[in-house]
Amino acid sequence: MVGRLAPEAPTPHLRTLRYFSRTGFRASHQLQTGVRRGGFFVWLRRIMSFVHCHAPAAQPAAADWRLVVQGDRLLARPAPTTEIVLPDGAALAEWNANASAELHLGILNDRACWLHAVASAETAAPAGWEWHDTRALIPLLTAAQFQAVSCARMLHVWQNRHRFCGSCGTPTVDVAEERAKKCPRCGALFFPSASPAVIVAVTRGDRLLLAHNRNFRPGLFSLLAGFVDPGETLEQTIVREVREETGIEVGEPRYVTSQPWPFPNSLMLGFRATYRAGEIAVDGKEIEQADWFHRDALPDLPRPGTVARALVDAWCRGG
Repeated sequence: MVGRLAPEAPTPHLRTLRYFSRTGFRASHQLQTGVRRGGFFVWLRRIMSFVHCHAPAAQPAAADWRLVVQGDRLLARPAPTTEIVLPDGAALAEWNANASAELHLGILNDRACWLHAVASAETAAPAGWEWHDTRALIPLLTAAQFQAVSCARMLHVWQNRHRFCGSCGTPTVDVAEERAKKCPRCGALFFPSASPAVIVAVTRGDRLLLAHNRNFRPGLFSLLAGFVDPGETLEQTIVREVREETGIEVGEPRYVTSQPWPFPNSLMLGFRATYRAGEIAVDGKEIEQADWFHRDALPDLPRPGTVARALVDAWCRGG
């Protein structure tokens, strides 16, 4: 006789999906206003120090965080060494900067967080604050700060690129119910999006494949990476990119981790893969040099805090 297996207890992820199926995605403003005091969204704020949410009715407060961006720069306290201090509304109260309307991003460490975009590179930082290259701050940003900064930069890019309808050229308007822009003439909708890209740690025995891109600073080597082409799977992208850039054939791609990369709007998907065949022959276009490196003889690597460095460090630890 074939018996029926008892149903397994629902996992936290499954419980989350069931919660959403019952309540819908309608609580972004509740995160901001605190209307809902229990349930999933309180739990979400406990486990995530940054939560993106759309709250069009929210109003900026002096205690709210301000993520002030100008090009590739971010406003923070001068000379950070161990942590990044970001400004709140009170710190910028006397600053007369020509900035776009502030955009609510979500909740960062239990406080509302706003994008404050400055157009001119000539704008001086307020007293006690300084402009920093955002990439240089990555090793010092907390995970929550990096997520919030990524959200701010990517939404800023989305806003700028969709001021006009891509179909008919009409100026777009904000949608109240969700994070989207709509064309009032033809009805086209434009949602924030991220461009998926893979980055892969290719191993050959006890060696790792690293490459120098022509856009890197001298001496810097990193993992191979590339954008996903239309119609491709992530695994197909890995095989194609490694073959195109180095002539190496790889197999057994295994997903490891991911990271938003807001320069300007990518989602990096980190993988491991193993060597199958071929000898290194760089393409000469993007990749100028590539080689196999042992753990005890690594070249200059990407900054800590990047998914590339995380994959390399995991491999060095034997992971």
